[in-house]
Amino acid sequence: MATHALNSDQVEAYHRDGFLFPLPLLTSEEAADLRVAIESVQARAKTIPDMLPYTLNVPNLVIPEVNELLMQDKVLDRVVSIMGPDLMLWSASFFIKEANTTDFVSWHQDLRYWGLDDDAHELSVWVAVTDATPEKGAMRFVPGSHHEGLVEHRDTFADNNLLSRGQELAVDVDENAAVTVALKAGECSLHHGSLFHASGPNTTDDRRIGLVFRFITPRMRQAVGNVDYATLVRGEDHYGHFMAMPKPAYGFEPERIAAIDSMLMISNEYFFKDVEDKAPAKGYLKNTSQTAPAAT
Repeated sequence: MATHALNSDQVEAYHRDGFLFPLPLLTSEEAADLRVAIESVQARAKTIPDMLPYTLNVPNLVIPEVNELLMQDKVLDRVVSIMGPDLMLWSASFFIKEANTTDFVSWHQDLRYWGLDDDAHELSVWVAVTDATPEKGAMRFVPGSHHEGLVEHRDTFADNNLLSRGQELAVDVDENAAVTVALKAGECSLHHGSLFHASGPNTTDDRRIGLVFRFITPRMRQAVGNVDYATLVRGEDHYGHFMAMPKPAYGFEPERIAAIDSMLMISNEYFFKDVEDKAPAKGYLKNTSQTAPAAT
């Protein structure tokens, strides 16, 4: 059986730097087909009131091609190389920057607001559905910053910040040391949940579409909220710390959307801890005004 496992040098580089890129994942044709599938579902979602945010925040539950991709060996084999044989999907989402917009992502650490109890057992796979160039707002990483552990952040709630709270690091960042994560459509990067990272605006005439899969090991637990959700994708769960995610709603079935809403509302306990008045009405639905063009 073919394996897509990382080699020892790649694993060492990930642990040293806190990231690894670029890794081939999809051909350019496959990436283009994925974009068509995504934008087709988004176009359909726009015809139903309040439905578009689900395509952005829980795409694995409403876009079948997204769920199929995250379950492929060429994704999971690489994550298992670093995380070990037991693996859960904690969440998936899109970071879409529309053409010629000011949307950005401030310097931050992913795990600072997720409520999870351990920063050593989470890894994000960031898939470039379109090219992610500096002009399109490619990510920037500070090598080795994950070794500092979780640091203080401050909330800004800036409208054009794609993060749920507009959170930003409350410590100095050596931007001269940052590495630009330029990716071609179909390539991906891996990064640690404590890594300092950010990205600028998209100044081009095309969307920048990034798809993120966040994986954890079953030993982690939710330390801020009372309940959390994750789905086992490899190996075994010997702990039972997480409830299974709801069933997919590929047809936007109302009863299944309601179950997804229940999960998202629970997530507000940790995403918006201490600023509960800022929590949206239906889960962590940031940037719900993003447009979705017709499929091309």
